[in-house]
Amino acid sequence: MTKDPSDGQDLPLGFAAALARNPDAMDAFSALDEAQRRQVLAKSARIRSRAEMRSYVDSLVGLAPDPWQ
Repeated sequence: MTKDPSDGQDLPLGFAAALARNPDAMDAFSALDEAQRRQVLAKSARIRSRAEMRSYVDSLVGLAPDPWQ
């Protein structure tokens, strides 16, 4: 596990690795509020393959609120 720099929460290693390869997803995850991040992490805990984790993390792009609206 690694620490989520936004709140010190532990991130599953596979999730953190997938975020590291997708900066847009990392930005989207960081922009979520604490409750939303917990929901994302709970779903990620059920993922068992690297490909599925990458797909899940890629799907995070667009979840963050648009700061220009």
